[in-house]
Amino acid sequence: MRLMADGGLALGTTTAAAPASATASASTTPYREFVSDPSKPVPYTAATTHWYDPGFMVEDQRFAARRPDVLVYESGPLTEDMRVAGPLTATLYVSTTGTDADWVVKLIDVLPDDTKNPEPNPRQIRLGGYQMMVRGDVIRGKFRNSLAKPEPFEPGKVTKVEFELQDVFHRFRKGHRVMVQVQSTWFPMIDRNPQTFVDIYSAKAESFRKATHRVYSSTEYPSALRVTVVP
Repeated sequence: MRLMADGGLALGTTTAAAPASATASASTTPYREFVSDPSKPVPYTAATTHWYDPGFMVEDQRFAARRPDVLVYESGPLTEDMRVAGPLTATLYVSTTGTDADWVVKLIDVLPDDTKNPEPNPRQIRLGGYQMMVRGDVIRGKFRNSLAKPEPFEPGKVTKVEFELQDVFHRFRKGHRVMVQVQSTWFPMIDRNPQTFVDIYSAKAESFRKATHRVYSSTEYPSALRVTVVP
């Protein structure tokens, strides 16, 4: 699943209509960027709760997709069912104006806009366009090469970040879309990263800084989410 510079998601199969990016000009900017602010992190759930909400694992991600600090990549509607199984590997080519960053990747099943709501529907769930999270995981960027030897990012330098998400067994149905979201905060599921190369547990307030993150999408820097499609 290739992350395209215009927000499309190009599947390595023929089970989806081509995203707009399939015909994009070669002059398209080869990256997308967002500003990550540790003081305004992306929450892991839209629910207001005093304790952990296990429902987040299949929660509608539209609340996150609307934010300017979340990158959204989406395929066209699937022309047939697609079943994926096994590990998911995220390969991101990124840069940051800071010296550290977290990278959160979410795989999402987007229901058709005309999907009927359940009956009864006491929670008033709107299933048309529902963005159901299938899997989500995170890597703390300083540990991208070794858990024992953290490394800072060099500001502005394109860097490869690769990690495995949890295994999956999921069928995307015909007519659904596949979505990938990329963000750098997932609070309070993941503690805030100051985005400076410091010991986070003893970081001072001034260490927490805004940073501009880029995710690259080009022949040279092919950011993607690799999955295994099974019959």
